[in-house]
Amino acid sequence: MTCAGCAVSVESMLHSVAGVAEAGVNFATQTAWVAYDPQLTGPQQFKQALQSIGYDIIIDTADPAREQEIAQQAHFRQVKRNTVWSLLLAFPVFVIGMFFMDMPFAPWVSMILTIPVLFWCGRGFFTGAWKQTKHGKANMDTLVALSTGIAFLFSVFNTVYPAFWHDRGMHAHVYYEAAAVIIAFISLGKFLEANARSKTSSAIKQLMGLQPQTVKIVTAEGEKDVPTASLVPGDIVIVRPGERVPVDGVVTSGSSFVDQSTITGEPVPVEKSKDMQVFAGTMNQKGSFQFRAEKVGGDTILAHIIKMVQEAQGSKAPVQKLVDKVAGIFVPVVIGIALLTFIVWMVAGGDNAFTHALLTSVSVLVIACPCALGLATPTAIMVGIGRGAASNILIKDAESLETAHKVNAVVLDKTGTLTEGRPVVTRIHWLPSVHNRELLSKILYQLELQSEHPLAAAVTQALAEYGGSNLPAEQFESITAKGVRGIFQGAAYYAGNKKLIEEHKIAADALLLSQAAQLQEQAQTVIYFADSQQVLAVIAISDPLKKTSAAAVQQLQAMGIEVYMLTGDNQQTAAAVAATVGISNYKAEVLPPEKSWFVKSLQAQQKVVAMVGDGINDSQALAQADVSIAMGKGSDIAMEVAAMTLITSDLTVIPKALILSKKTVQTVRQNLFWAFIYNVIGIPLAAGVLYPVNGFLLDPMIAGAAMALSSVSVVSNSLRLKKRKIQVNHY
Repeated sequence: MTCAGCAVSVESMLHSVAGVAEAGVNFATQTAWVAYDPQLTGPQQFKQALQSIGYDIIIDTADPAREQEIAQQAHFRQVKRNTVWSLLLAFPVFVIGMFFMDMPFAPWVSMILTIPVLFWCGRGFFTGAWKQTKHGKANMDTLVALSTGIAFLFSVFNTVYPAFWHDRGMHAHVYYEAAAVIIAFISLGKFLEANARSKTSSAIKQLMGLQPQTVKIVTAEGEKDVPTASLVPGDIVIVRPGERVPVDGVVTSGSSFVDQSTITGEPVPVEKSKDMQVFAGTMNQKGSFQFRAEKVGGDTILAHIIKMVQEAQGSKAPVQKLVDKVAGIFVPVVIGIALLTFIVWMVAGGDNAFTHALLTSVSVLVIACPCALGLATPTAIMVGIGRGAASNILIKDAESLETAHKVNAVVLDKTGTLTEGRPVVTRIHWLPSVHNRELLSKILYQLELQSEHPLAAAVTQALAEYGGSNLPAEQFESITAKGVRGIFQGAAYYAGNKKLIEEHKIAADALLLSQAAQLQEQAQTVIYFADSQQVLAVIAISDPLKKTSAAAVQQLQAMGIEVYMLTGDNQQTAAAVAATVGISNYKAEVLPPEKSWFVKSLQAQQKVVAMVGDGINDSQALAQADVSIAMGKGSDIAMEVAAMTLITSDLTVIPKALILSKKTVQTVRQNLFWAFIYNVIGIPLAAGVLYPVNGFLLDPMIAGAAMALSSVSVVSNSLRLKKRKIQVNHY
């Protein structure tokens, strides 16, 4: 299936099979599902029905996903091959037709080169047009097939039998270059579309790759390796350091820190101990544990993420293009005018009735050539995509560039989007009476260097200048869920949370306690550093805001766009970040499915939603949104799902992307105007409306030149987009 129209045709054909109760087609994943009565029909009947309209399905194979991938790769290679050969063969035809039309055997050389362009490289346009005709419809394929076919057949007649025109005192013009160039240009557009589509399923494959293929479970006979797919609820699964959790469950023994960014998006791994939940696709850190499987197969949170991404991508099948809509009306009108022209001239043409009737009707079809129409959208889109790349916006999906100017609601993820996405030390408050801070900094560095706590890396990074000292710990102890203890130069030192300090009855200065409370109110994590007598310092750690976050939010709001923030983090942190950047609409402790549902709820209110995120946990919402934007430093899956990727951490690029969309759509509309104005003026002239007035009859060669001029005007207008300003203050 190459377009949304294909998906509709496949679905309607499946519905038409006797015994089918329901059927659905997912264009994004190239799959179909059917509910049917097996007494009346079955997969073989579905296959036959689809083959009758030019499609096919894969059934009864050991690995259907692999076979589908092979088929899609073969199709892409065919499209690429057709495009390359059509461009190579069309170029000499164009040069001969434009500059060397009078050289010996020029028409014959052009004809020989044009035949493979039309009937090998461009055969898909003719078969597509025939399918549409059988259903009483017309689209761009119809217009391409009709104009190139007529131009080719007329040229072949003039090549083989030029005397027909010579005897009537006229030159036998040929139009091979028009036919070949049209096929070559539109094939190039098809190739670019196919290239984009070939990557649509890679995000889903990566999501599936987050689940290990095999796992180790505990059985009565001991440990045993089994396929993940064979797990059942109640199995005891072993997770070692660096392994991914295979299914959802509850820890039964052991403890570790688990990176849950795939689910919550938060950068700090979460400590897991007995009776705590773990989720499929999350990454275990240094410890090991056992857990009891509770949700397996399609019931896990990861499986739901994969399913929702598939459904959301499928529901976003590209809208029917304006060009196809117009072509559906334009093609019958042009054919009608050409036939009417022929009939009128045959009736009222006098002595040269047939000659004039043939010339005028062919001129009508040639001047209605869809070259400018075919170039109107892709040239503007290509220039817009190039302009976006120059502004740090990578645009994969032309549809998103066309849609972005309609956005009136932007949903922002917090971690990695509004914030840097990594914990850093923002402040260290020392006890005022402490004077040997350099030595104590070295001790704190060594303590955190040996700690397995995820936040320890932020402290060692902040104190990196003290890392070169030779100050080994004489003794080191990790205290679960509280912190660490070490002996340095015969004295005990502690680093950890408030529970650690209270448990060891260590005194804390009132000023330090007050500072710690203020930091916690700002949603910062506080680490206490102490010796055996008193707290020596409090260290604040947080995920800092990006410098441009607040400015980007203000710019979006100034453009009349509602801004929302979603995060898996706690309410206190979410409130602090939202207040700082100026967002009043926010939700905390949001899981991936809830992000997608939130986007759906906005869409149900008739809002055009842009989702901006960076993590695997954002992939569902990105796939659901009308326009999806990923941060370039985020996860590969987020970037695969998203239609746009920002290759900078500067969020003020988001408003620029929306403005670029507006300018691009304006250019497309201008191009379509220029593409049609030539037809509005040229078709009546080609039909001979001026002949009764002043004897003017448009030669088909001039009609071809007018067609070329319309293409030049369209391309030139698209290139103007390179110079247009896209700053926010010019919106």
